[in-house]
Amino acid sequence: MSVAFRRESDDEHLEPTFEIPIPPGPNFVTARGLALIAGKVAELEAALLPLTDEAEVKKVRRELRYWSTRQATAQLAPKPGGETVEFGCAVTFALRGKAKTITIVGDDEADPAAGLVSFSAPLSRAMMGAEEGDFVDFAGEADAIEIQEIRVPAA
Repeated sequence: MSVAFRRESDDEHLEPTFEIPIPPGPNFVTARGLALIAGKVAELEAALLPLTDEAEVKKVRRELRYWSTRQATAQLAPKPGGETVEFGCAVTFALRGKAKTITIVGDDEADPAAGLVSFSAPLSRAMMGAEEGDFVDFAGEADAIEIQEIRVPAA
């Protein structure tokens, strides 16, 4: 029989599953971020135990590999001084006249809707090292951001 008429298995047509991409650069975390990562690892380890479906096991193991790697590479950032914008600071700033407050956190802890912005995000990078009252450039616009207040959040 010709190879052209041979039925291939359905598995041969599935898209390959790749590892979850790890953000480049150092894995800085806050104490809260480190606890969230540890919680995620524990949650996935517990979820893996009762699973019997091979596809689900693979899916959970893939996610567990990601979070275990993030836990192993996590570097607890030192507590910020509060004099300049640093990792872990809460910053109130004006962008084009609108006041906003964000806290600069690690990649895995970031949640922009909740005001938690990754240290690697363009907004955070633009403000790093600035002091209260400074104006910084952002998105190609000179003096687009005015730093109004820098706070060190409790724990």
